[in-house]
Amino acid sequence: KEKKENTIFGSRPAAAMSKEETTDQQPGRPTWSRQIEFTLAGIGCAVGLGNVWRFPYLCYRSGGGAFLVPYLLMLVVLGIPLLYMELTVGQYTRRGPVHALATVCPLLKGVGIASVAISFIMCTYYNIVITWALYYLFNSFQAPLPWQSCNNTWNTPNCTDHATNSSYSSTASQEFFKHKMLGQTSGVEETGILRWELFLILILAWILIYLCIFKGVKSTGKVVYFTALFPYIILIALLINNVQLPGASDGISFFIVPEWDKLRSVEVWVNAAAQIFNSIGIGFGSLLAMSSYNSFNNNVLKDTLFISITNSLTSILAGFVIFSAFGYMSYLQGIPVSQLAVDGPGLVYVVYPQAFANMPVSQLWAVLFFFMLLCLGLDSEFAMVEVMVTSLMDEFYQQLIRIFKRKELFILAVCGVALLFGIPCVMQVGIYVFQLMDHYTAIVSIMFLAFFEIIAICVKRLSSNMEEMTGQKPNIFFRLCWLVVDPVILIFSIIQFRPARYGDYVFPPWAQGVGWVIALASIIWIPLGAIHTLWVLPGSLTKVSYTLTET
Repeated sequence: KEKKENTIFGSRPAAAMSKEETTDQQPGRPTWSRQIEFTLAGIGCAVGLGNVWRFPYLCYRSGGGAFLVPYLLMLVVLGIPLLYMELTVGQYTRRGPVHALATVCPLLKGVGIASVAISFIMCTYYNIVITWALYYLFNSFQAPLPWQSCNNTWNTPNCTDHATNSSYSSTASQEFFKHKMLGQTSGVEETGILRWELFLILILAWILIYLCIFKGVKSTGKVVYFTALFPYIILIALLINNVQLPGASDGISFFIVPEWDKLRSVEVWVNAAAQIFNSIGIGFGSLLAMSSYNSFNNNVLKDTLFISITNSLTSILAGFVIFSAFGYMSYLQGIPVSQLAVDGPGLVYVVYPQAFANMPVSQLWAVLFFFMLLCLGLDSEFAMVEVMVTSLMDEFYQQLIRIFKRKELFILAVCGVALLFGIPCVMQVGIYVFQLMDHYTAIVSIMFLAFFEIIAICVKRLSSNMEEMTGQKPNIFFRLCWLVVDPVILIFSIIQFRPARYGDYVFPPWAQGVGWVIALASIIWIPLGAIHTLWVLPGSLTKVSYTLTET
């Protein structure tokens, strides 16, 4: 009876289970060849495209240096504690997010399923960003660069060779992004046709993802040596180049000199919390799945601090790179940095290509920059795919091997299904589909999931698990963040919900409804998991609830 209860409630780590208890699971779960491989993979998962465009954009919109104050505060009270919690759960249970959360709290086992669902939904559309990077990379070998002038078939009479804030004109780089690459429609009401160039590049992107992970954690560990370190070489090289450009100092001054009045805005603080949350990747299950391949006695806190601090330093480094380019653009246009028009994806695919067009050896810088974006995107993408693979292999190992014969073929099937779901994003309406999915997955769903994840992970048990692995319990600061500070921040972020929009385009009510369906595709697993647990466990509702609380 004792053995059965331990199996149901997961009071022991997988490493301590008997042979009979693990017959349906993967035999001899692999570990990282070297611990540095996990650290690099964690950095690659956390550091992504959001560091290059979303952080500088939020910083720009929030008054420059003033954004750094709430950003660094949220890193300390939100980012580090929650990452510490996730890595501990993954390493202790040595399972993916589904089994790990079911082990920690059976009543909220749906949180683990929800994190897998979010990761799968995200990987279907996040690979579109990699597709765009590849598209720009291939076009960067042309001389002159295709977004350098308005003398192209896709340009409109309103095209201008220089940036402008006029609502009646658009820049050459804006028209290349909107008309040449996307073939963008006027709204989500017009689906348009399939963009065959983007579709073929999307297939190539998924082939690259498959080659990175088809051998499992062993191949991933080798790939991250390059994909996690190469972007820093490019960022530093770009920074050295940019600071020598005229006007660069004005952009850097805007970045580091705060406008303190901006701190009175609640939106600035919410944006800082959202950036920390999404940048590190808390709640997506990626880092939790990767930590499940750690050795049982690994120092979790050391990895937590290294990954989270490196992630934030990368954002700040990218900020210097981007804002020095802003200063150069303001010099060319003769307008203040604060009047530059930047927004969302345009920061990478409109503003920076426009800066390249005026740099010496523009093709070289364009190739290096978009190859860097490719590396950043690959790291985050194969981490999300790894969540799905790890979770399904943990749950249905024998059945999947019986059907697919080899794990490599199963990974190929997962990539193929994700490719099919990504097709709407490479149609002419794709940019709107992308924005809708991103808003309701990476913002709405993830906030709900993280709130219930904190509830699911009992602080008392978590402290005991940490002591068992490392010999030390977490200090009072972490326990206070888990119990009070982080839940309050997440509730406040949910209250501050804003409907999805793309630039000045507001999605119609029916599209917002589709967005909520996308959000529910992951959130719904939380109540369904609770209902299933209460259904399968014997006894009355009061008795079951009491048992689960005690466990």
